[in-house]
Amino acid sequence: MRAVWKNTVIAESAHTVVVEGNHYFPRESLKRENFRESDHHSVCPWKGRASYLDVIVEDDINSEAAWYYPDPKPAAAEIRGHVAFWRGVKVQP
Repeated sequence: MRAVWKNTVIAESAHTVVVEGNHYFPRESLKRENFRESDHHSVCPWKGRASYLDVIVEDDINSEAAWYYPDPKPAAAEIRGHVAFWRGVKVQP
């Protein structure tokens, strides 16, 4: 699977974890130069507290377009160390 934004592959992995229709990519599959930490957080009742990453391609910034659970609840343990995408980031085979 590939995560693509602005015609740039920002993550690629043969081993994603699908939860609620979202592909979670292993953190090490992200192209580090295309990400920076965001201060934004949210809470999911069964997964826990999410942290966000801004996606950057050249001079364009897609704020909080990636999220992850640094310390997921036990029911979501399989997504520890994984990142998912939204806000126009296309996930494709």
